[in-house]
Amino acid sequence: MTRTFAAALVLGGTMPLLLAQGAPRNSASPSRIAPPNEPAIVEIASDRIVIRYGGGVIFEGTISASAAPARVTVNAYRTEDAVDQVIALTASPSAGPLELAGTVTASAEAFPAEADRPLRGMQVVRHASGLSRNLRNHAVYDRRWDWALSVDDQPRTRTRVTPVLAAATARTFRLEASGREILLRFRPRFYQQHRGLRYFEPWTYAIWPSPVAGWCSWFAFFDKVNEDDIRRTADVVAATLAPFGYEYIQLDDGYQRATGAPEFWLQANQKFPSGLAALAEYIKGKGLKPAIWTNAAFSQTDVAERHREWFVRDPKGGLARGNWVDLVVDGSNPAALDALVRPVYRELRAQGWEYFKLDALRHLRYEGYNAYGGHFAAKGVDRAEAFRSYVRSVREEIGRDRFLMACWGVRPELVGIADACRIGTDGFSFAGLAQYNSFNNVVWRNDPDHIELSEREAWRSTMVTSLTGSLFLLTDKPERYLGEYAEPARRAVPVLMTVPGQLYDVDPSRSAALWRADVEVSGRDPKPFDAGLEPGAHLYQLDIERPFGSWSVLGRTGGDIDRIPFEQLGLEASKEYVVFDFWEKRLHGTFSGSFAPGVIPARYNSQVFVIRERLARPQLVATSRHITGGGVDLIDLSWDGARLSGRSRVVAGDPYEVYVTVPAGYVLDRATCTDVPAGAQARDGALARFTCRSETSREIDWSVTFRPQ
Repeated sequence: MTRTFAAALVLGGTMPLLLAQGAPRNSASPSRIAPPNEPAIVEIASDRIVIRYGGGVIFEGTISASAAPARVTVNAYRTEDAVDQVIALTASPSAGPLELAGTVTASAEAFPAEADRPLRGMQVVRHASGLSRNLRNHAVYDRRWDWALSVDDQPRTRTRVTPVLAAATARTFRLEASGREILLRFRPRFYQQHRGLRYFEPWTYAIWPSPVAGWCSWFAFFDKVNEDDIRRTADVVAATLAPFGYEYIQLDDGYQRATGAPEFWLQANQKFPSGLAALAEYIKGKGLKPAIWTNAAFSQTDVAERHREWFVRDPKGGLARGNWVDLVVDGSNPAALDALVRPVYRELRAQGWEYFKLDALRHLRYEGYNAYGGHFAAKGVDRAEAFRSYVRSVREEIGRDRFLMACWGVRPELVGIADACRIGTDGFSFAGLAQYNSFNNVVWRNDPDHIELSEREAWRSTMVTSLTGSLFLLTDKPERYLGEYAEPARRAVPVLMTVPGQLYDVDPSRSAALWRADVEVSGRDPKPFDAGLEPGAHLYQLDIERPFGSWSVLGRTGGDIDRIPFEQLGLEASKEYVVFDFWEKRLHGTFSGSFAPGVIPARYNSQVFVIRERLARPQLVATSRHITGGGVDLIDLSWDGARLSGRSRVVAGDPYEVYVTVPAGYVLDRATCTDVPAGAQARDGALARFTCRSETSREIDWSVTFRPQ
């Protein structure tokens, strides 16, 4: 049911008018009181507009009209619990376009984005490192309080959102819109109500604050894994990948004696003679972080028979059973959790494990709780709440300072409890990164499953996982990391902390069916809402914003694409851009309007382009350390009229290549690297390259001097 509230007025007078469609019930505060699910208060006086929400001003600006005053209507609609408030500004028939300009004030978790699917254009999955200036952004989303303020995307309305200030407690943005009709839209509880995530309460939890990259034992050794496998892998990863940002070594299925009472998890089988605590200590001794797989299944019938009250019952009063989960621990019974669940995670944390993968959760939910809903109905318990209670007990024992990954399939019931979610079935697929792109680092960290560095996927899979800011785990035998296929793995990590550029899913085919999680009774196969295997998008863009400059990185995974218009990437269509092919380490060209990506090289099965606005002087194009062309390693960059200078983080023994343009009228004089040797310089047309190499991981200064031709 939709309810409508309306008000209308004509600008031009000086009398202040208050248009209030429901005052906030309480105010936002550092204690993170829940924000009101109510429309904002809109105040319009003459040409001024102020929007108040949660006790503070979130927008203040001016409305300009060339002649006759604009017509303003303010309406608020409530569809079930989703509130949509629309401030419509319409120009007089005899007047020119309107202009709206003002400041959006939000929390330190706010960022600019697209709130709604565009009416036209290419399918591009967008993320940002830093506060993006992308021209496709037409909204500000405040994650802490879950509200969105946007301008509707209309063919003759132009909108621009520009970051202004990013402080420790607040962020401000300049919002500008022009057109004969401007529709300013406010939506409180955006992800919770408009996206249907009823457990999304971001004022109660934060996204995991750092990248997660490492290795998982599953596809390397399956359940045959032993202690020596883990130690050998830790040795190799520490030597070859850890310097580049790999941190976690995750032991998967194969160490436990059975799925049952706590002792079967805590006292490992004979393949791990030194025990789990010693193995965690060994991993830490290599400078890495120990991670471990666990499972919600329970198979000890004798325990269940002795404590039937701890388990879910079938309609006849017997012990309920489900595929892959066997006996079903009742998450609504605190005694069951105290006896069977909490001791496992309390002790594993005490042993030093820092990352916990909790598997078989879909089976606990579907075959366990949904299939035996009568058990919970008889107790007067919500089965989703019982499921959350089970996983919450794990969270409480490991603490918020340990990483918790829910596995497998999308688990909307665990929003706010799990740090990450394995969104698809077993085996890596990047399709889900376009199907749940709006969730990543807003709801949780997306896990596309671990990556095998195969000949076909080594470059493509690492690239798309990194550019989307997703959870990043490899899963090969350690010897793989001693050869050429370790190269793309080194260039894709660390994963930058990102936010989505879209508050919608580019491929909506899966998230549109997320409601079905409440009614599924079998977890045997992927469901219509689990991340799929067929990609719905082939372009993945990462906007990078740094104090010394802005640029974009565009990954291509496939598709028949002749040309890519810069306008579709949110870049100024009238400007020229320098495009660098990162995998092939060459200048792709300088273009205006659009560029042709060309044929995808068979070796890489993907393309990565670093795109920077062309300057009329020598400029940095890219560095070789990371696929972002400088997003990880560059600390500073400056130009003084004759010298391009930078400061960078380099990895010990890894040649650090710097690529710069040498435009007409300039000659490259010399390149230097402070305190480390500068390698040979090379020239390919307008592109020059020089190399710095350090024997230790450190920060270095480098410079390139030019003289007039």
